[in-house]
Amino acid sequence: MKQSLLWNRVKIHGVSRGVYRPSDWDFELSAAARSLSAVTPGAWISHVTAARLHGLCLPPWLADSNELHLSKPRQFPGVRRKGVIGHTVIAAEDEIEYVKGIRMSTRSRTWLDLARRLPVPHLVCMGDELIRTPRPEFEERGTPFTTVEALRKLVDRHKNLQGVVRAREALDLMRVGADSAPESLLRLAMLDAGIPEPELQVQLRLNDPFSPTADLGFRDRRVAIQYDGGHHLEQDQIFSDRRRDKAFEAAGWTVLKFGKDDLTDNFSSATKRIKSALRSAWVDPAVRSGFTRGM
Repeated sequence: MKQSLLWNRVKIHGVSRGVYRPSDWDFELSAAARSLSAVTPGAWISHVTAARLHGLCLPPWLADSNELHLSKPRQFPGVRRKGVIGHTVIAAEDEIEYVKGIRMSTRSRTWLDLARRLPVPHLVCMGDELIRTPRPEFEERGTPFTTVEALRKLVDRHKNLQGVVRAREALDLMRVGADSAPESLLRLAMLDAGIPEPELQVQLRLNDPFSPTADLGFRDRRVAIQYDGGHHLEQDQIFSDRRRDKAFEAAGWTVLKFGKDDLTDNFSSATKRIKSALRSAWVDPAVRSGFTRGM
């Protein structure tokens, strides 16, 4: 290929120093990240870029971000590339990994890096995602990405990192059992509204793998709370949800269902409905008699 054709500005555009793209190429984050990490020795993809490539839940204003974040060790010269947000950081080798040929921050380190940018509720959502127990029948893994204990050790390792106070606050609020960010946000909204902390993944029949399950709830009050996201609008899922809800109702439970509209108003109406339901809900006789602690 002739050099003049190779460097024809109509055919090829410079993205950053040493990184080029065809002029008709639609931006693709993973390809850009792979090229960027390949031409920057000692550096790795991090922050929002790493979160997107890992598929971690981000707040709406960052979910489609095309920001390119690149981190380097502090002993290296800083990142100076057009269109690239550079960071000089202290990171251990076990906080960096290769994913599909891209050198990038691990999920746990990405969570910590974003502590300086994300509000606590959204940091909790991402943390809940990391520590949740996966369902092998739907996912290609059987163990959580990490644990609260491991994240605490990571935070303690970087005591002077910006955002570490916020990270510790989020750790105290994280719980195993949330299957989605809206479920985490609903739980946090309940706590903010003065509602006792709910159980997560509440089985109708304890220790029964085939039991219907509520996303959140109060067993001692027989209140089941469901957050039905977008996939719950599919026909098969609608029938499954109906069977689930009828099973709870047949056993004397109150079933409360919330969705996207409730998420939009920060669960303000939802928390009012939950409070009302709890005021009139059944009470476990053992709790009523004082032999066990209720809510």
